[in-house]
Amino acid sequence: MTRDRRCRPVTFWEALADLPHRLHYVDVGPWRTRVLDVGTGDEVVVLANGTSGHIEAWTQNVRALVEGGYRVVGYDYPGHGYTTLTERDLEIADYESHLAGLLDALGLARVHLAGESLGGWLAVKFAIGRRDRVRSLVLSAPGGRVVGDQRVDKAQSVSRAAVTDPTYENVERRLRVVIHDPEMITGELVRVRQAIYRRDPDGANMAHISVLRQPEVRWRNRLTDEDLGAIDVPVLFIWTDHEPTGDAAEGARLASLIPRGEFLLAEGAAHWPQWEAAELVNAAMVAFLARHGGDA
Repeated sequence: MTRDRRCRPVTFWEALADLPHRLHYVDVGPWRTRVLDVGTGDEVVVLANGTSGHIEAWTQNVRALVEGGYRVVGYDYPGHGYTTLTERDLEIADYESHLAGLLDALGLARVHLAGESLGGWLAVKFAIGRRDRVRSLVLSAPGGRVVGDQRVDKAQSVSRAAVTDPTYENVERRLRVVIHDPEMITGELVRVRQAIYRRDPDGANMAHISVLRQPEVRWRNRLTDEDLGAIDVPVLFIWTDHEPTGDAAEGARLASLIPRGEFLLAEGAAHWPQWEAAELVNAAMVAFLARHGGDA
């Protein structure tokens, strides 16, 4: 399926302005965590971002989910966005522990968990280790596999350049790693990242959150075929035809490993289908969640 390229990306304020929402901070252990809480639905969808990402990566999706009847919670990981920067390396177990603590702090027993890139990697591990906290998963181009051609690793060099010299051009170049169509990169998205990256002028924080790209660290945290086969909640698995870590056939193969998996291919997109193919992805997410609301 191909997205309608006439649909321009909305701004963060356009997405939220007339919806009941709260942007606030929650203490989770040592992490002062930025949290966006939108809508009043009985069931909650928690949004998890990619490496060096932040709440705004889901700007194109929040409204559709709220209008579909869900309460939406977005948050910044430790070392990401406007949450406390990190002075140590962070691995998947650290993100899992933080997410569990955040759910506890917000009084959320069980949620639908939607993750893009690193967020998808985290979501799978979290659903396996904490099955009682998860109703369903939406995995948007999930990361974490060890593949022969790690083309996505080109993000590491452009990420460091964007952080240590966050010019508009450098930050836009970083976003072109994950967004196939440059016309879909908004000025707002670039400027938000400029402001976030300026918090880490020497790149020390970026080094700590990029450790999962180091071969030995990545290997011990990796997402395996066996992990996908161990998920026992419903899963919507979203892939693209320009995904850096595998073609459409690989995406279909990965989805087929999941016992209760459904596959969606977003054409004309790269590593951010939730942004580039928002109309398609939003319709699929809302329909999927409606089918699996309240699943045990």
